[in-house]
Amino acid sequence: MSTEPRMQNPAAVLPDITGAVNLLYKAAHSAGVPGRTLELVHLRASQINGCGACVDSGARAARKAGETEDRLFSVATWRETPYFTEAERAALALAEAATRLADRADAVPDAIWDEAARHFEEKELAALVLWVATTNFFNRLNVTTRQQAPQNWG
Repeated sequence: MSTEPRMQNPAAVLPDITGAVNLLYKAAHSAGVPGRTLELVHLRASQINGCGACVDSGARAARKAGETEDRLFSVATWRETPYFTEAERAALALAEAATRLADRADAVPDAIWDEAARHFEEKELAALVLWVATTNFFNRLNVTTRQQAPQNWG
């Protein structure tokens, strides 16, 4: 399988996408959910979807936001590690369920939703759902067109 991009990033081909994505980003990041939680959610959904570009950029953004190496290395196994708060665990569970919609008949079970609602207000829940959807949007564009992480990062 080739790893070369199939085309330019769709946002470069259709420049109006950038403005829309910026509005989604702003809305999700202005609702009161800690930025580090949003970074973890983005990273986990991107891992599930196999989006190398988003895993790379997500880990770098999380580190820049103050995330620790232990937590970054453990996002894929968050259930088995002691590094995450109850609220972060609820957000990660919601992100996984909302990313894996086809895996079960009740894609986002009440237990997962209720646990997230225990830790986040309605506006914050809206931001989490929006951010997971936006992350999945990025992942689908990047994976479909085989976008790569920039090679000049080191």
